[in-house]
Amino acid sequence: MIKTIELFPGVTLRCFRDDRFKQGAMSLQFLRPMCKEEAALNALLPSVLLRGCKDAPDMRAITLKLDDLYGASVGALVRRIGDIQCTGLSCGMLGDRYALDGDAIFAPMAAFLEQILLEPVTADGSFDESFVESEKQNLIWTLEAQRNDKRAYAQSQMLYTMCKGDSYGIPRLGTVADVEAITAKGLYDHYRKVLETSPVHVFYVGAEDAETVAKHLSPMLSRLAKNPMELPKQTGFVPDGLIEKEEILDVAQGKLCMGFATPINLRHHAYAAVQVCNTILGAGMTSKLFMQVREKMSLCYDIGSGFHGSKGILLVAAGIEFDKKDIVREEVLHQLKLICDGFITDEELRSAKEALLSNLRATHDSPGAIEGYYASAAISGIGMDTTAFMEAIARVEKADVQAAADTLQLSCVYFLKGAQ
Repeated sequence: MIKTIELFPGVTLRCFRDDRFKQGAMSLQFLRPMCKEEAALNALLPSVLLRGCKDAPDMRAITLKLDDLYGASVGALVRRIGDIQCTGLSCGMLGDRYALDGDAIFAPMAAFLEQILLEPVTADGSFDESFVESEKQNLIWTLEAQRNDKRAYAQSQMLYTMCKGDSYGIPRLGTVADVEAITAKGLYDHYRKVLETSPVHVFYVGAEDAETVAKHLSPMLSRLAKNPMELPKQTGFVPDGLIEKEEILDVAQGKLCMGFATPINLRHHAYAAVQVCNTILGAGMTSKLFMQVREKMSLCYDIGSGFHGSKGILLVAAGIEFDKKDIVREEVLHQLKLICDGFITDEELRSAKEALLSNLRATHDSPGAIEGYYASAAISGIGMDTTAFMEAIARVEKADVQAAADTLQLSCVYFLKGAQ
């Protein structure tokens, strides 16, 4: 299904051929170790590259060029996959077979990408300062908007607190202070280092065959990763006792976040079982946390859980009254204990498995979803495709869920409240 080609040392192309869609999708990612010194630089870089290149020196010219390519699109791509930060470009384009007779789209799109990536607008060995300052402000606004979303802010603060000694605690986009410190020359020097030393992963989804994709991308990719670094191996999270933190902000509703660590991550044989466990506990409207803590006991405005598979962290988040912190905390622990003790109905198990299977089936509904799932899986260091994962979920039994739940260790409690 996926054809993998090592085009050059440090440069990997993966192609998922699928002719169901008129549109294709492609990502070009430079892989870097997740570290505080680079996080903001890597987050800012693709946005600056998209401000202009040799034959399209500004955003209007880039838009016009993409319009000529049947409305193709190019966007900045910044991901955090476990201990790896990915920076690069994502693209969408019409398949060649849907173009007018004699027109091609993929080949000129590949050539245009080469310009955007390797021939940016520069002056005196530096990026255009106005481009950099403008994109810095956009990134700062994005970071400040995240702080204004108190639910997202509380969850990011919990992960930062819980994973302070781990790369997973580093904000994916860096911090405002980190962004403010970036200069046009410093970013350009980092860009040269990224091109020279980063392993490159390209993932294509569409009707073109792998050989055609490789042929058109090779002129660009041959100029990259001349001295590819060795990336750190993906690691799970190892807790260091229980950390508790309260923060006071001007909020009308408290945000309680509880982080549980487990040795089970997406590289573990029990990954399917812990995903089913998470779904039964808090991922959905039929979960124990939703049905019992919110609906039956009316202890919170909202509650749910999510599993960070790359690290093995289960996060429970609830919106509550300020004085309900302790009782909600205890009830979350109680619902988890029920799962550990085997109080799982057949309907809960069936509903959880069906929800996960439905989400996995939806992965193949669009080129972008296919790219997101398989590219992230490859960088995570796993080879499990959706079919294999669905089969693993279908095999999960109640005892497997109990065993997975029993590994969950409360490692962090973060509470955001207002001044009283």
